Amino acid sequence: MSDKFSITKFVLELLKAHPEQRFTAREIALWIMETYPSATQNKRSASTAKKIALDSDDAMAQQIVAEIGAQRPALEARFQVRTTEERPRKYYFSNKSLEDEAGSTPQPNQAISNDTKSLEVSMTGQRESDLYPVFCEYLWNEFSLLSLRIDEKRSVNNRGQNGNRWLFPDIVALEDLSRGWDRDVADTVKEMAETKTRLWSFELKLHINASNVRETFFQAVSNSSWADQGYLVATEIQGGQTLNELRILSSLHGIGLIRFDPINPAESQILLPAADRNAIDWGTVNRLVEQNSDFRKFVKLVRQFYQTGEAHRALWL
Repeated sequence: MSDKFSITKFVLELLKAHPEQRFTAREIALWIMETYPSATQNKRSASTAKKIALDSDDAMAQQIVAEIGAQRPALEARFQVRTTEERPRKYYFSNKSLEDEAGSTPQPNQAISNDTKSLEVSMTGQRESDLYPVFCEYLWNEFSLLSLRIDEKRSVNNRGQNGNRWLFPDIVALEDLSRGWDRDVADTVKEMAETKTRLWSFELKLHINASNVRETFFQAVSNSSWADQGYLVATEIQGGQTLNELRILSSLHGIGLIRFDPINPAESQILLPAADRNAIDWGTVNRLVEQNSDFRKFVKLVRQFYQTGEAHRALWL
C-alpha cells in the first residue's frame, strides 16, 4: 500500500471499484483509514508536527471528511464523480448520462471489508412503488397526516402508460387541524362551517437530477393544483444546480420539496416548505373523483371526517 496520502487517488479508487454506489464522506474516510493505515499514520504524524491534533481515529476521520468536501468541486469537474444534495451528502462514480440515471434506481452497495471492520451502506435498489407504504407511515408518524395511495391506473379514462400522471398525485393526505382541540371548540368550528382540515398532495420520485428536474417539478404542480399544499418528494437529489433550480421553481409555484429517506424515514427533511393555498379547487377535485376510484375514496373519507368529527386511521390503510 502507498505511504503517500492522496484524497483524490483514494476516493477515485473506492468509487470506481463500486460504480453507481453511494458513499458518505465519512464512509469513504473510514475506508481510507482501514485500507491505507500506513499513509494514514504518516498523515497523523505530519499533522502533529503542524500542531493539528489528529491523535484519535474520530478526529482523523473528521479531518479526511473535511478534505473530501474541499476536493468535491475538482472531483465533480475532472473525474465524473457525482454527489447528492441530501445530508449527509453522498459521493458516487457513474458512466451513465444524466437522462439514463434519472430513469434508474440506485444500485445496492456491497459490503466493503478488511480484517478489522466492514463498511456497509444501507442503500438498496428500489422501485418507486416500494416507497408508497413507507412514505404513508412517515406522514402519520411525523405529521399525523392520514394518507392514501392514488393509483392512476384505476381511472375511467385510461390514457395508456403514464397517461394520467399529470392528473393524479401518488399520495394524498388529510390533516386534522382540530386534532387536540377542546370538544366545544371543535363543535363551534363545525357549526360555523369553518375549515378544520388541510388537504395535501405528494408526487414521489426516486431520483431527481438536471435532466428531469423541470419535468418532475411541473408534474407535481399539475397534479396538486387542487390541494392546500403540494409537495415533490425524492429519495435522492443529485447536484447543486438541481437543488438551486428547485428552489427557484418552488418560490414561483409554491410546491414544497421533501428529501425522503426510506431506510430511516425519521431522517427525512423538508428542504423547501410548500406555500399554503388556503382554498381547495373543488372543480378539479370533482373531475378527479369522476375519473378515479381511489380519489373518490379519498373524498368520501374527507366527507366522513366532516360528518363525524373523527378520523379513523384504519379506514385509510
